[in-house]
Amino acid sequence: MKQIILTVLAFTALSFTTASEGYKVGDMATDFSLKNVDGKMVSLADYEDAKGYIVIFTCNHCPYAIAYEDRIIELHNEYAAKGYPVVAINPNDPEINADDSYVKMQERAKEKAFPFAYLFDDGQKIYPQYGATRTPHVYLLEKTEDGNVVRYIGAIDNNYEDAEAATEHYVADAVDALLAGSEIETTNTKAIGCTIKAKK
Repeated sequence: MKQIILTVLAFTALSFTTASEGYKVGDMATDFSLKNVDGKMVSLADYEDAKGYIVIFTCNHCPYAIAYEDRIIELHNEYAAKGYPVVAINPNDPEINADDSYVKMQERAKEKAFPFAYLFDDGQKIYPQYGATRTPHVYLLEKTEDGNVVRYIGAIDNNYEDAEAATEHYVADAVDALLAGSEIETTNTKAIGCTIKAKK
């Protein structure tokens, strides 16, 4: 009996460990409802005509996130009309870094004229579901009859310092492949950026 209990406890612990790792390519991503910088609540389901979503966990203060802001704007401008809008989410706890407060998000969105939704993960409930660890961290979702399937996870490209010097454009290539109905060659890359700020 003791052995059975230990086995059950070990399996339960393993299940929780696996769940905390977040999504993998091929998993179904659940929807969410988060507050946008315009004060409205936004869900993926609100994008009725979307074919999928470029979900990007990013923030205000991280140098990597700042370096990628213009490229994130370009991704939205290029692909939103084709059915793949950017949905940006700030996962950081503003008590750890005040620059990532909701008010600062509103200021940054206005300053940069973000054309996409910039949502606040209040209570930090969404980023652990996805398994995001960095800012920026991308999850490309394809909308299917069964739900939103994760098709790519990782970095935007292979050069955070210089957009012009990037030789691999992972997110753009993945979206292009989905639009063409072809295989995505690179489905996973390492996200390069600042660690997500959460209370220990």
